[in-house]
Amino acid sequence: MSDLSTSHFVLIPSYNPGPKVLATVRAARAQWAPVWVVVDGSTDGSAEQLKTLAAGDPGMKVIVLPENRGKGSAVLEGIEQAAAQGFTHALTMDSDGQHPADLIPAFMAASVAEPQKMVLGKPVFDDDAPALRVNGRKVSNGWANLETLWMGIGDSLYGFRVYPIAPLIKIMRPNRFMRRFDFDPEAVVRLCWAGVKPLNIDAPVRYFRADEGGVSHFRYLRDNSLLTWMHTRLFLGFLLRLPQLIWRRLSTPSGKKC
Repeated sequence: MSDLSTSHFVLIPSYNPGPKVLATVRAARAQWAPVWVVVDGSTDGSAEQLKTLAAGDPGMKVIVLPENRGKGSAVLEGIEQAAAQGFTHALTMDSDGQHPADLIPAFMAASVAEPQKMVLGKPVFDDDAPALRVNGRKVSNGWANLETLWMGIGDSLYGFRVYPIAPLIKIMRPNRFMRRFDFDPEAVVRLCWAGVKPLNIDAPVRYFRADEGGVSHFRYLRDNSLLTWMHTRLFLGFLLRLPQLIWRRLSTPSGKKC
C-alpha cells in the first residue's frame, strides 16, 4: 500500500519474535501505511533485519529500545511518538504471525467510522489452538466483564485492536502498571471506565507450533500470577467506581453497551 494515513497507523511491538517477523511486517505493510515496529530490546538480531526492511520505505518505521521493557512499555513508546506527529489511532498486532493482517483495512475502516470507540478483535480459534490457552482466557474475560459491568468487552486478551491514542496515553502515563503482559486486558477495562466504548469484530488467531516457526513468551505461572494481581487491582478500582458504572448503565439506552 502506498498511501500513508496521517491519522491511523499499525503498531507492532516485537521481542525476540522468531522467524515469522519479517513476513508479518511485510503482510501488514501490504495492507496499510504507515507501519511502525517497536523492537523491545530483542537479542535475536531481528532489529537489524527490520531496519534493513525499512530502509528506503517511507511507510515503515523501526524504533529500537535498548532493553526489554514489556509489551505495554513498547506500545506506550510508539503511541507517544505517534501522537507527537499527529496520529490519533493505533492498530496493535503481534509480530509472530498470529494476527490476521488481511483484516487491517476492515478494522481501520471501523475506527474511521466511529473514531471515539476502541475496535477489539474477538478471536476465532482454529482446531489446533492449545486448549489451555483457549480455556484459560475465559477467566480473564469473565473478570474483565465483571469489572466493567458487562459493558461489551468481547475478549480482554486478544491484542489485535485499534486504540484511540489520546485516552490510552491518558490512562497509561500516571499508571505504573500496564507495562508487560498485563497491558491488553487492563487497557480495555480502564478505557471502558473512561467512557471509551468497545466495538467487537471477529478475527481469526493462529497459534504456530515450534516446528512451524512459532515462538511463545507466555509463561503459565509467571503470567497468570501477573493477571491475578492485575485483576485484584482492577476489582478494587471497580468497587470504587461502582456507583458511576451503575449510573452509566442505567442511563444507557436499552440494547446499547458502553
